[in-house]
Amino acid sequence: MPAKSQAQQKAAGAALAAKRGDMSKSELKGASRSMEKSMSEKELHKMASTSRKNKPEHNAKK
Repeated sequence: MPAKSQAQQKAAGAALAAKRGDMSKSELKGASRSMEKSMSEKELHKMASTSRKNKPEHNAKK
């Protein structure tokens, strides 16, 4: 599942780093904290590796 915005991609990257042990889980906030708990490493990798080109900074809520 690719990221829909740059913010989502960044949050997935932070969650992936925490899941791999590259950063402390206590440093996570907001979306990245819930992503780390609810998504597998494979899912996080897919979302974090999405290109940021032509993506909005934040996805507008409808």
